[in-house]
Parts: sequence; C-alpha cells; structure tokens
Amino acid sequence: MAEVHGSAEPRFDRLSELLSESIDSGHDVGASVSVTVEGETVVDLWGGWTDERRTTPWQADTIVNVWSTTKTLMALVALVCADRGLIDLDSPVATYWPEFAANGKEGVLVKHLLSHTSGVAGWDGPIEPDVMYDWERSTAMLAAQAPWWEPGTASGYHSMSQGHLVGEVVRRVTGKKLGLFFKEEIAEPFDLDFHIGLAPEHDHRVSNVIPYPGTPVDLDALDPNSPRYKQVIGPRIEPEIANTTPWRRADLSAANGHGNARSVARAQAIVANGGTVDGVQLLSPATIDRIFETQSDGIDLILQEHQKFGIGYALPTPLTFHPEGKICYWRGMGGSKIIVDVGRRMTFSYVMNRMYDGLLGDFRGENLATATWAALGTA
Repeated sequence: MAEVHGSAEPRFDRLSELLSESIDSGHDVGASVSVTVEGETVVDLWGGWTDERRTTPWQADTIVNVWSTTKTLMALVALVCADRGLIDLDSPVATYWPEFAANGKEGVLVKHLLSHTSGVAGWDGPIEPDVMYDWERSTAMLAAQAPWWEPGTASGYHSMSQGHLVGEVVRRVTGKKLGLFFKEEIAEPFDLDFHIGLAPEHDHRVSNVIPYPGTPVDLDALDPNSPRYKQVIGPRIEPEIANTTPWRRADLSAANGHGNARSVARAQAIVANGGTVDGVQLLSPATIDRIFETQSDGIDLILQEHQKFGIGYALPTPLTFHPEGKICYWRGMGGSKIIVDVGRRMTFSYVMNRMYDGLLGDFRGENLATATWAALGTA
C-alpha cells in the first residue's frame, strides 16, 4: 500500500487507510488530510507525489492551489473585519466603496457579496484572465457594471469576482489588500502555512495542479443573456492557469490560495472552536452565528444545482452528505474541501493535486469526511 506520513489519533486510522487506497488506485497522486477537534489537530496526514510522473514525494510542507476553498479564508477575513466593527454586513457595499453604487447597485449589501447573491457574479465580457491581476482596473470594472439579476433574490456563484468584491471592501476599510490582511492578522498569529498571493520564496514547495481532461462548456448551448454564459466568458478559467507565476503572485482570494490540509483545517478551527484557538480570540460567538443565517436556498443560477448559502460559507441541504448539526463548508474546483462542524467543534480538510472534473467536488473528500464523522461516533 502507498505510504502515508504524519500522525493521527488511533480512532482516525481509517483516514490513513483511505488516503493510501486512493493513492494506490490512482484516484489521488498527492494529497493531505487534516482534522481538528476542540481547536487541536488530531489528524495531519499526507502522502503520494507532487508531480504526475510520481518522482517527487509529497512532503509535510508541500502546498498546492486549493481553488475555491480559498473563499472560506476570505470569509474569515471579512468576519474579522465585521467583528472589529470595520464592516457592517447589513450595510450597502457603497458605504465603503462609493463607486460601487453605479448602475443599480446602491442596494447591494455586504452580505450579498459573501453569499453569492449580489448579481455581480463575474465581469461583463469577454475578458482575458490577466485583467484580474490589475486590481485597480478589475475592481473599477465591477463597480461600473450592472448586476446580472436582482440582488438578494437568488444565488449565482461568484467564482472569481467574489475575491475582488470582498477584497475591495476590505481594502477600503483597512488600507490593505485582503491577502496581506490575512497574512498579518490571521496566518502569522496562528502559524498558518496558507498564502493568498504567493511569495517567490515558496515556489519550490508548490505542487502543480494536475488538471482533469474535462469537457469544455458548450457556449452555443447557453443563452448569451444568462448568468452562466456571462460568467464563462468573464473570464474563462482553465485549470492550467494555476501553475503560472502571474496567477500565484496575484491577490485572488476567490481561488488562488496555496496551502495544505493542515493550514486550512487549523484556520477554520477558529470558527469551529467558538472564535478562539490557542487562547487567542479572533471572532465572537455572535459573529460566528451570522454564518448560519440563510441568504439563499434554491437552484444556483451559475452552478445549476441546489445550493444553500449562509454568510461566507455554504450550508448543508437534504441532498448533501453531511450529518445533522451546525455545519458550514465549501470546496474547490477539482476536489479540495473544508468542513466546519461547529456543533462538534471539528474541522475537516482535504487538499490534493489531482483534479476531478466539475466545480462541486468528488467522492475522495466525501469518503474521508464520512470516516471522520464515524470516528467521532456520528451516525
């Protein structure tokens, strides 16, 4: 069997077995999985290789682009700003970013940005991805355009624009880009090896993502006026872009976070553990409760699947595999995953380099998460 490294409490032995089996089968090439309970790391496992040719072992400090799992770290920043009174989640975005009121967006609230209900689910296109790297230009474009549907009435997954929308609000109230705020206020104090905007000195530790074969979106089959069509062309993102230097360096808090399962699980332990980890309080219980206020519950206009969004995180629906409880979560394109189980004060994260097709994850993370709940005695 494939060798798995790290540590886990005996009750979580099944996770090591599952990770080994997944690597042996070829479902995974390299991956890490981590679990925290009561703010303490009880599982920290990794195995496999950093490259598709399987020549370089995945190490304890290997990091990889986790795609939209990054959004939960972005949400953590926004919640910290709200907890400190810098942002009112119920206030109009234009309170902090006056230019954003243009073209019928004066009623868009901060919580709409965090719940994918603002109507600004992408850039009016077509545009190329490199437009996103120019912060002033890209945020000005979002501020000027009209929403694609009536804000607050439905969700439409803000796959790339959410990072710029939330990030610009954070920049306006703190004077710092979101990636820098995350580094100084969360990553460094809690010793998190997670980066939104990767510095060159970390490049040698990065495992490139291994893209899925995928089936291109058939634009001819979509209504050009639909949010789905508009998002595909504004801009079109191919998985290979994550392995480029401009992508790594940019502040793209919707999708370009680099880290491992250990760092993601530990960061979200702040939420699961009542706002306090290692004796340091970052969030109040009242702010954490706001995550669970349902903002939308229905067919997402972009994903075309049933999604239930709170503030900054998705919430389980009857169709998801989560057990009963106070749970929030999200995942990244290709398979990465973070689950925050506030009721059981547990976090689970799975991070890998081999991507599977689709935005909504796959069986690998679900199998590991299910085994985690079983180890905790949850039916």
